[in-house]
Amino acid sequence: MIYLMIVAMGLVVFFNRYLFIEPRLPVRLNRGAREFLGFAVPGMLTAICGPIIFLADHRLNLSPTNPYLLAGICAVALMFWTRSVLITVLLSMALFYLFRWYF
Repeated sequence: MIYLMIVAMGLVVFFNRYLFIEPRLPVRLNRGAREFLGFAVPGMLTAICGPIIFLADHRLNLSPTNPYLLAGICAVALMFWTRSVLITVLLSMALFYLFRWYF
């Protein structure tokens, strides 16, 4: 039963994406819908990363020794400074491991 559910959800996700990728299908979104969907990725990223960065042991952790918070702040600053995703990811990962080792 579990395998059937996994396959069914995989098909739902695939066909949901396929409708917008296949150029021969007559599905077109208006400008407002496209702009609305532009907020989906930052929203999902915030929902995934927010609890990891701010919550430790299910409690709010805003201490200056929180390596997740420090690396997140550094990642935001690096992105504004370098404007390069690859450099930001590599440097912020290195800083995160440095912070974890140090604290």
